[in-house]
Amino acid sequence: YAQGIKVTGGQTILFISGQVAYDKKGGVAHKGDFQGQARAVFKNLKAMAEAGGGKLSNIVKLNTYLTDIRYRADLIPVRAEFFGKRLPASTLITTPALAHPDWLIEVEAIAVI
Repeated sequence: YAQGIKVTGGQTILFISGQVAYDKKGGVAHKGDFQGQARAVFKNLKAMAEAGGGKLSNIVKLNTYLTDIRYRADLIPVRAEFFGKRLPASTLITTPALAHPDWLIEVEAIAVI
């Protein structure tokens, strides 16, 4: 991942709130399935970046929250599906729980558009 990203000029900065895996009814999607939740989270980040006039490649910073550090090994290939080898500056944090006990991952982002 990038250690830092420098922003200069007249770009727009988009702050994306923590994204989690929701289903269509507003409940937890992919309950108990870390990779399923991670894919849903990154799809949500992509949608938010696009709604702000950008794309996933405009994301320059990720803060990722996991409920168990052992999920890190499963996170890496899923994140690569979306970002490839060009990773944003990133922070990974473990926490005992997220806002719902069945969420396993939450990711917030900053994009420069």
